[in-house]
Amino acid sequence: MKQYLLVIFTFFCMLHLHAQSFDEYFEDATLRLDYIFAGNTREQHIYLQEIKRQDKWAGRKHHLGEKLLNGNGQLTIRDHDTQQVIYVWTFSTLFQEWLQYNEAKLTDKAFESSYNVPFPRKAIDITVTLTDKHQNVISEMTHTMNPKDILIRKIGDNGIPFQYVWKGQETVNLTDCIDIAIVAEGYTETQMEKFYHDCNSVVDALFAREPFKSLKYRFNIVAVAAPSKEEGPSVPHNNIWHDSAAGSHYDTFYTDRYLMTQDMHKIYDLLSGVPFEHVMVLVNSDTYGGGGIYNQVTCFTSDAPAFKEVLVHEFGHSYAGLADEYAYDDMDSEWYPSDTEPWEPNITTLKDFDSKWKDMMPKRQPIPTPLDPKVPDFKQVDKSNTRAIEALNKATQVVGVFEGAGYQSKGCYRPAQECRMRINEVEDFCPVCRRAIQRITDFYTTK
Repeated sequence: MKQYLLVIFTFFCMLHLHAQSFDEYFEDATLRLDYIFAGNTREQHIYLQEIKRQDKWAGRKHHLGEKLLNGNGQLTIRDHDTQQVIYVWTFSTLFQEWLQYNEAKLTDKAFESSYNVPFPRKAIDITVTLTDKHQNVISEMTHTMNPKDILIRKIGDNGIPFQYVWKGQETVNLTDCIDIAIVAEGYTETQMEKFYHDCNSVVDALFAREPFKSLKYRFNIVAVAAPSKEEGPSVPHNNIWHDSAAGSHYDTFYTDRYLMTQDMHKIYDLLSGVPFEHVMVLVNSDTYGGGGIYNQVTCFTSDAPAFKEVLVHEFGHSYAGLADEYAYDDMDSEWYPSDTEPWEPNITTLKDFDSKWKDMMPKRQPIPTPLDPKVPDFKQVDKSNTRAIEALNKATQVVGVFEGAGYQSKGCYRPAQECRMRINEVEDFCPVCRRAIQRITDFYTTK
């Protein structure tokens, strides 16, 4: 009898969870959480800096307590009274990437992160978790948030102009579409006409190829004309430091082409009053560079020759959690250990290949898959050689398990010989990356 009652009780609990609606727990408003992540390779810490509120919620209203990808960190929101999980957001951070470098062994550093979640009707407990490359928890902090707290700062229109450069639907529907904000970086007051023109080029480039081409009606894109006092980003290796809106610079982690910003609180201030889920920072520069952090930010330059390729590649990181599929022969650290299956959908250590693209493999495809000798070396291909470029593009569509990915030449594998996540010389994502983009778009936009 007790077992029968337990089954009935469990059924009704599951029924309630399934029936949970957004309006049951949240208002149509945004809770902004500003954190500081700090430490070194030996110890990591999480600090809450400030909590803010703004009108309107632009994120998903379904799959609230679910996640599609793990990322390297997670926000878990629970109803304070019942401890039921009511919202989950996963992410990665520049801080955790920095921990992979030798500098993190020698000094302490602090990094900013900001996150938007729906504004709760009642008190909630927010747990922030950071994990390492083995997906073990390295730092965790839980704090309670009372929506009636008088110290929650109310924010709104900051006076920075913004306009839609793409509407997925004729009338902007914030919760049925994925909302992307493009922030002007290194554009002075007199250069905003160029900024809007460059934003239109972003839209054209993003939706030029599959799967984004077929998914374009599920996106809204807004251009935020944040003025910089000086033109262009900072270039430390040339001793150039500019006063720019988003504080971007080359030489991130002492890599000259790694263009990134650490001023996430400042960027979110620039976006005050703007409905958004994902952030692009469009940098006014003709020098190659960029970066993308999952569910945090995408940076890329406006006028570099490989502008389109870099934009799409970096957005693959920040939007769909796709990993880099290239490798270095001289890497001195193991980014993806053999005892752990990476959370990124497009690489594998073969620890749990069943969870990846095994279902997409052609019959009798060997693992590992040998390189096709008919595919030319992209480093030696002249872009005017149409036959060679065609062979490279064709190679993106053959699914296998090719060794060399995630910066490692050994022990980490990619799903295609060539892909948009590996080289700039091809136009297409491989089938595995396309499916990953489709899946995360469905997660955000379908019930």
